[in-house]
Amino acid sequence: MASPRRILLLVTAILVQAHRSDQALPLVINTWAFTNATLRAHQWLVVGESGPIDALVEGCSVCEREQCDGTVGYGGSPDENGETTLDAMIMDGSTMNIGAVAAMRDVKHAAAVARHVLENTKHTLLVGDRATEFAVQMGFKRESLETERSKEMWEEWKNNHCQPNFWQNVIPSPSMSCGPYEPISGNAIPQNHWTSNELNEDNHAPTFNRFNHDTIGMIVIDAEGHVVAGTSTNGARNKIPGRVGDSPIPGSGAYADSTVGAAAATGDGDIMMRFMPSLLAVEGLRRGLSPMQAGETALARIAVHYPNFVGGIVVASSDGQYGAACHGMDEFPYSVAEGSKETEVVVKKVKCRAKRS
Repeated sequence: MASPRRILLLVTAILVQAHRSDQALPLVINTWAFTNATLRAHQWLVVGESGPIDALVEGCSVCEREQCDGTVGYGGSPDENGETTLDAMIMDGSTMNIGAVAAMRDVKHAAAVARHVLENTKHTLLVGDRATEFAVQMGFKRESLETERSKEMWEEWKNNHCQPNFWQNVIPSPSMSCGPYEPISGNAIPQNHWTSNELNEDNHAPTFNRFNHDTIGMIVIDAEGHVVAGTSTNGARNKIPGRVGDSPIPGSGAYADSTVGAAAATGDGDIMMRFMPSLLAVEGLRRGLSPMQAGETALARIAVHYPNFVGGIVVASSDGQYGAACHGMDEFPYSVAEGSKETEVVVKKVKCRAKRS
């Protein structure tokens, strides 16, 4: 039988542990060093009476306005037609409800539109021109997403014989022409698909990095443990029009479950969406893995098939523990704001498991 002193010490330890956990909440964590977005989201949690969905939308909207790294919001990542389109998603980990838009044209506020899909429809995902029409119906302004810089990027790409691009198994050769293309032999599609393993060997294949193929992926947890996660991006530069990456896909770009936690991913979305890394990471938390272990395990699943893919993931448990993992880069920065008082945003970095050769 335990002595009264031993029982007292045990109870004290439990209380201290709980106190430390409480101090971590509310929590905002997101991919990359997008500190203004992190700060804005955290302020909305601790200063006003806003909930985590409000905070998430506000944080992502900051990046959309600031055009973070040129990969979020208007005026970035023009497609083959020179047009910028937007993807965004919000997932409520308490209701398991989701709102998302993909390939949305002519509306700047993708995260806010995704919230309207979440709250004003019974759908999960709206796409393309119809997503734009929905946004206008919800009161958003239709306006061009083109800027002088995006025009310059597109013109430079065209003047470089449309290199790099995302085509394969077509004629004329995508490595030296702008098309229009047609399949090499009718409907018989060869199986020599290029992968991330070949990026350094194929000059016309896209190079994935922070400034070309990126997303803000954000996790917000309020003081009561209500977990939400979301994303916003303008996708991959020089993409084939109509392409949608992993960001607005539940379980890939982000996933949230208030009973365990959330994850948000960034990187080579065409590859990452095949493995649902955010869902895998959350299920890792459910199995008892730490946030960092859960992230590493999710990315390791992808690396078995694509050893040189580029990606990162942030993971947080519902009690405020967090971590990150990455692959194909030297290191992956992410930003964090935590606690019940106004605080400074901390940029942390994690070393990646593998580096592209």
